[in-house]
Order: sequence, then C-alpha cells, then structure tokens
Amino acid sequence: MGYVGIIVVFIMVFGGFLIAGGNMSVILKAAPLELMIIGGAALGGYIIANPMKVIKAGFKLSFKAMTSKGPQKKDYLDLLQMLFQLFQTFRKEGPQGVEKHIENPEQSDIFKAYPSVMKNHHAIHFICDTMKMTLSTDLSPYDVDDLMDGDIKAIHAEEHMAQHAVQTVADGFPGLGIVAAVLGIVKTMAHLTDGVEKIGALVASALVGTMLGVFGAYGLIGPTATKMAADIAAEGRFLECIKAAMVALQRGAPPLVCVEYARRTIMPEERPTFEELDKSTKDIKKAAA
Repeated sequence: MGYVGIIVVFIMVFGGFLIAGGNMSVILKAAPLELMIIGGAALGGYIIANPMKVIKAGFKLSFKAMTSKGPQKKDYLDLLQMLFQLFQTFRKEGPQGVEKHIENPEQSDIFKAYPSVMKNHHAIHFICDTMKMTLSTDLSPYDVDDLMDGDIKAIHAEEHMAQHAVQTVADGFPGLGIVAAVLGIVKTMAHLTDGVEKIGALVASALVGTMLGVFGAYGLIGPTATKMAADIAAEGRFLECIKAAMVALQRGAPPLVCVEYARRTIMPEERPTFEELDKSTKDIKKAAA
C-alpha cells in the first residue's frame, strides 16, 4: 500500500495547488536543483552518521516498507501448523527424529511444506537454533525464555538503527529545505535591479526549496520511517509467537497446547480461530497416520 499512499500524497498536494490556480512550471523548473541541494545534503548526512551496514539496511527496509504487509493470518496459520508438525515428530520419534529437520531445514519435508515460513530466514534460524540448544543442553523454560528474548532483541537491533537513521533524515529535511531557500534568496539579492518579474520568479524558486523540504519530510520520508517501525514490530510479533510455543514445549506441554500458547499471542485481526487451528492439526494427524 506504500506506493498507493505516495500517489495519493502527490495527487492531493499538487492537484490542490493546480485547482487553486498554481503554475506547476515554476515548481518543475526549480525542483531539480532544489532537490539536488536538499537530497544531496540529506544523503551526505545519512552516510556520515551511519556505518555501511545500517545505510544498506535503511535502503532495503525503505523499499520493503512500500510493499510489505507483514505476517498475515495465513502466514500465522502456516507457522502454527509447521510448529505442531515439528513438535509431533519430536514427541513420537524423539531428538533423533527432529534433528534431521532442524540441521537442514532447506531439505526438510516439514519446513518445505510451508514456503511462507521458509522465506522468513530469521524465523527459521530462530526455531532451529533454539531447538538445537534445547536438545543438546538441559535448559529450564525460564532459560529458554531469556535466550529467545535476547535473540529477538539482537535480530532487530540493526533494523531499529536503520529505522532511526531514516527518521533522522526525515527530521532534517525541513531544515535542509530552508538551506536551499536561503541559497535561493542569496541568489535573488544579486538581481535586485532586474525588475519585479525577475525577482518574483527567483523568490518563487527559492520557496520551492522550503516546500520540498517540508513535503519530503512529512509526506514521504517520515511516513516511510513509521512504516518501517511497524514492519519491524510485526516481525517481532511473529518471533514472539514462536517463542511462546518453544517455551511451552520446554515445559513439557503437548504439541497442541504448545501451538495454542503461540496462537494466543497473535493479534486478533491476524489470529487463526481455535476451530481453524484444530482442523488443521487434525488434518496433519490424519496425513501422518
């Protein structure tokens, strides 16, 4: 929906300007140089302020924010089914039965059956690494809880840094727009003897810089940073769902109870119903019989 939002922003802002009798040629003529000043300064500041990994993550997450919907109900149902099947295998066949799946998830029939989960590399490593640890070491449920909490924080630490960096660019855009406008006024001062029309055109061009700075901050970059934060939070909730199931498993709960613990952590709009989960787990049992 991000691209739809961008289209709406442009249509409403510049459509309103045209309806009010504005002349787009003034903006179009001034915009390239003004954007060079504002955008170039913003990009330079972004590069100065952040290490390369954060710079790359910022661009990556910004583009992702335009298209990502976050985990949906179907994704969560696939996750719960996959966890149930994995836990059932562990219950029936023991550590050796599940070890082949968590050692090579790309070759596992269980993991490959749920491509929506497989494409989430964070989630796959989160599941497999935790199960490897719990199978090889005697950990209490509290230890597993702490271990997975720390992992969730580490997974999203760099993404939060990237989101903050993009938000900082948005916060600085209006100020850089003023810089561009002041430079335009400085240019205008050299033409005070050229007549009112010339001065008016130069002042209008200078004001375009202020407009673009504010427009870019509050109409484009700021909302993108907000969407990035929402995407990170959504990914975090997906991992929290996994954590709930894994901790329940470590407590000795049966597979169905484990995935029910996980289901209860999902937000209502995205949460599969108890009946949907019950039906899907019964189908898995029938297929395994």
